[in-house]
Amino acid sequence: MKIPINTPIFDKEEIDAVRVVLLEKSLTSSGNAGGKQVQEFEKLLSTFVKSKYAVAVSSGTAALQAALYALDIKKGDEVLIPSFTFVATANAVVSVGAIPVFVDILENYTMDPADLRKKITKKSKAIIPVHLYGNVAYMDEISEIANKYDLEVIEDACQSLGSTYKERHTGTFSRLGCFSMYAAKVITSGEGGAIVTDDKKLFEKLRKIRNHGMLHGYDTRILGFNLRLPEISAAIAKVQMKKLSKFLAQRRKNAKILTNLLSDLPIVLPQERKDERVNWYLYTISVKNRDKIMRKLNAEGIGAFPYYSTPVHKVPFYDKSVKLAVTEWAASNVLSLPVHPLVNDENLCQISKILHKVTAY
Repeated sequence: MKIPINTPIFDKEEIDAVRVVLLEKSLTSSGNAGGKQVQEFEKLLSTFVKSKYAVAVSSGTAALQAALYALDIKKGDEVLIPSFTFVATANAVVSVGAIPVFVDILENYTMDPADLRKKITKKSKAIIPVHLYGNVAYMDEISEIANKYDLEVIEDACQSLGSTYKERHTGTFSRLGCFSMYAAKVITSGEGGAIVTDDKKLFEKLRKIRNHGMLHGYDTRILGFNLRLPEISAAIAKVQMKKLSKFLAQRRKNAKILTNLLSDLPIVLPQERKDERVNWYLYTISVKNRDKIMRKLNAEGIGAFPYYSTPVHKVPFYDKSVKLAVTEWAASNVLSLPVHPLVNDENLCQISKILHKVTAY
């Protein structure tokens, strides 16, 4: 694609940072605190989102798994999640032996608190709201429900680094928030993830979980795994964190331009709700004849893509007979358009021109 839906953005700074790590030959650390690069990245992340602690891990999926283990979610426990998300959210739940319970979404593609309330049972132990596309889930309502039923909350903020609601960052509305630095995210470390928290006990437990349960050398104290973030990845993430504000500003600018260009079309455009500031990880419209429009955009080199045309409850591994009306509507109608920092005004005009032409028929 001439204009991919998302792409890693790096230059000489990241290359130089990797070179330094290679020359030092300190590629990883089995120490409880992690290596130098990991610790410095964690500090940058916690400062940015205004959390007390951050724990870097090997992926966003690993972040979700570590968070579930940290909260002692186990076999037979029910964890309420949206089906309209990447499958990693559900897979992380299954990996600890728990049962994913699928909840419908609202028009901003995040968890519906009303449907959430209906799905709670005596086996319910946790809720994982997903800040999909960078849209902030309805955390006021979700937190109220969680408090009422004594449920844990883990925020899947893998797509929402930089998104805020009432000036508070996603990932910090609950005891644990999980981020991803996959190659296509707003910042990247190649592969990588992190958990943020204000809870010192959870912080200390998460450090052990990511490192085979160890505290001092070979003294495994709890169940843990190798979920460590390599020093090369952390070095890249450090540089990316310093560019994050610039990346977010360019995404916001591009999203605003695209909204203005498409505002006269019979399509549903993404909108920020009151007090919300979205990171514009994905600019997602909903439109009739989605697949036809996508094919036309793709033919012209525009990397439009439907996240997610198959909701999790419909994939073969899960295949659940559950009615999720808004989820299934979204799966058939959403289309994400590129607004990442490498997209320029000419690209945006090209996207607009194609959409105006194809929706005219």
